[in-house]
Amino acid sequence: MPTETREVRPSSHPREVITADGARLAVPDHWDLLLPGDPALSRRIKKDGPSWTMIEMKGRKRFSRGIWAPAERIAVLEDELRLERQSPAYVKKLEAGRARREREHQIYAAEFEAAVFKFLDFAPEHADLAIALSNAVSDHAVPVGSGTVARTQSIPIEQRAEAAVIAWMRHQTTAYDHMTIPREKGKRREVRRMLASRSRELLQRYRVSGLVEKDQSCLLKESLGL
Repeated sequence: MPTETREVRPSSHPREVITADGARLAVPDHWDLLLPGDPALSRRIKKDGPSWTMIEMKGRKRFSRGIWAPAERIAVLEDELRLERQSPAYVKKLEAGRARREREHQIYAAEFEAAVFKFLDFAPEHADLAIALSNAVSDHAVPVGSGTVARTQSIPIEQRAEAAVIAWMRHQTTAYDHMTIPREKGKRREVRRMLASRSRELLQRYRVSGLVEKDQSCLLKESLGL
């Protein structure tokens, strides 16, 4: 029923949805579809009254296809939010939020770079290389929206640093990006494990004093332009 908030799936018919139990429902005539893209407005639409959130599943991933809700409610809340966003108080709050996020980002970037440097644990004669590598890995992995392991909160920062180094080396010091990997289950994972093992062996050489000459050429230095 329209008075019931629910999660639905899209149908082949533009004004029809499919419920969790497979039933097909016609979208009420006075409802419109609010397309995804404005999280603040979406939250207000859901909070203000009954709505149908349309989710499309692709494998295990969920993709929002919008929210069905009364057209009048969508229009009213859009106008309210538009006026709010034009107010000096909102602009000030937005700028303060951006400044706060930037400060937090800089702090995390420094912490992550330090964690990478600690993981590398290179011998003193390779300190410059460790600093350069830490900086390169951090610059690649830390930016918001990078989608890298550095942005996850599910594992400790020490593990994030190690994973980020291995991922960076996979793309920068191996032929992984140009490999033709058979489409067999587990094959890509097997290749990654093999390359990770080689990367760890290379890193270990720099952890032992005297094992690698300071001016000796290697894949790490070539990748960093040193």
